[in-house]
Amino acid sequence: MLYHLLVPLAETYSALNVFRYITFRTAAATLTALFLSFLLGDLVIRWLQALRVGQPIREIGPDHQQKAGTPTMGGLLILLVVSVSILLWMDLASRATWIVLGLTLGYGALGFVDDYQKVTKKNSDGIRARTKLLWQWSLALGFAWLIYSAPNFDATLQVPFFKNFTPNIGVLYIPLAAFVIVAASNGVNLTDGLDGLAIGPVMICSATFLILAYAAGHAQFAEYLAITAVPGAGELAIFCGALVGGGLGFLWFNASPAQVFMGDVGALALGGALGGVAVVIRQEILLAVVGGIFVVETLSVMLQVAYFKASGGKRIFLMAPLHHHFEKAGWEEQKIVVRFWIVSIVLALIALSSLKLR
Repeated sequence: MLYHLLVPLAETYSALNVFRYITFRTAAATLTALFLSFLLGDLVIRWLQALRVGQPIREIGPDHQQKAGTPTMGGLLILLVVSVSILLWMDLASRATWIVLGLTLGYGALGFVDDYQKVTKKNSDGIRARTKLLWQWSLALGFAWLIYSAPNFDATLQVPFFKNFTPNIGVLYIPLAAFVIVAASNGVNLTDGLDGLAIGPVMICSATFLILAYAAGHAQFAEYLAITAVPGAGELAIFCGALVGGGLGFLWFNASPAQVFMGDVGALALGGALGGVAVVIRQEILLAVVGGIFVVETLSVMLQVAYFKASGGKRIFLMAPLHHHFEKAGWEEQKIVVRFWIVSIVLALIALSSLKLR
């Protein structure tokens, strides 16, 4: 919005030329989301407390009963500040940004319904797993079709570490892109089990894709890095910047001991956002590297369930997802969180290094 209001005035006031630059607007979006979080955080938390939407804590697993009653659905704060920040600083003509924002809010709405059922209905686990997956796939397939139907879309895959291996999968790109989005959304949701655990890797992934989106939207950088050039993708750097700022602001209140949890409304939306950005800038496979924490957490659950059924009740891990295994093994919560963040940073560096290691 500010882009359209102020850029036309740049001919008269040269200082306003700065609003033309994606780098400036990305930094501004990051800071806007951060400061809005600080401004609105306490208000949102008090509002959630008034609604009595406390997080139910299960009896099984590590002892987290001291966290019972902590307000959940804090993801609403993230979605609010990110949306406002993006709308303020984006180029409103950016089709890709609108589509990714729509996907994010769609997943947020699904998560909101799930959270609401959990906290308002006794002994409720929220939306049935199959129903939730159906909605996730429906939203993801619709998003993938919109991306695939864009003019001059090239359905070739960028495979990390392989410069000359870029298979064109044609219409199969639609289910692949949808799978990436659904997997990312559920991966973040499964990781969101300890104070600050999920939001850290989300911010690291967002910062990494901020760089990748800017490069993909810049023809010369894309050519130099041998990645697919995506016209207009640079605007998604602003989207990623807002995610980083909103994540930092949320972490202020979510750091141990957490004053608020993000809930499914935040986890599903943030995972969907990361998957959506990865699809638009054609780095779908690289997301599995950058978001390796989410991949491992998801695989730990899948392996645990499969082995439990196949072995008649035996387990690979003390408990799944993986962060609960380490809790059962005696690690302190803060140690698990910080070490997961460290691994996430290492994975982000590996992902960025792959751009030239081809």
